[in-house]
Amino acid sequence: MNVFSIDPLDLDPLDWQLLDALQTDASQPLQALAARHGVSAATVLRRVRRLEAAGLIERRVAILQPERVAAFAGEGLTAIVEIGLERQGEEHAAAFEARAVAEPCVQQCYRVSAGPDFVLVVAARDMRDYHALAQRLFTADANVRQVKAYFSVRRAKFDPRLPLPSTAAHQPTSSADA
Repeated sequence: MNVFSIDPLDLDPLDWQLLDALQTDASQPLQALAARHGVSAATVLRRVRRLEAAGLIERRVAILQPERVAAFAGEGLTAIVEIGLERQGEEHAAAFEARAVAEPCVQQCYRVSAGPDFVLVVAARDMRDYHALAQRLFTADANVRQVKAYFSVRRAKFDPRLPLPSTAAHQPTSSADA
């Protein structure tokens, strides 16, 4: 089987458990994951590499705590921005999307329907940085018709985890299991 084309039906409960554990804390040692799931570290390594090769694990990152970073780096500003485009063709949407995802302070970019065309989550150092982004991305683009920004005053929850199928049915597998 080509590891780049894992069929979702080929994922067993151990695969789902590993995905769940890694999205909670990707820095966990392989030995700890192996012990928790009743398999060998070699099995965990093989499974994780397979999940990475298949594109299910996009990347591993450190999630920074914004308030703590702001204490060292200065004020931080988070904005949720709705964007409406004048022209709705695919080429116009793709052009705006390409510019938005190229901006380092755009953390998330979504094409949406039934409302604005895009919703962005933006992290800027301060209002001056946000205004510079707005000038580059919104004002300079003749196709941007409407911009509506909401500025965060407090983050109540942030969780990048995706809901996964239940893994309660998992029975430990042998260390030979790939």
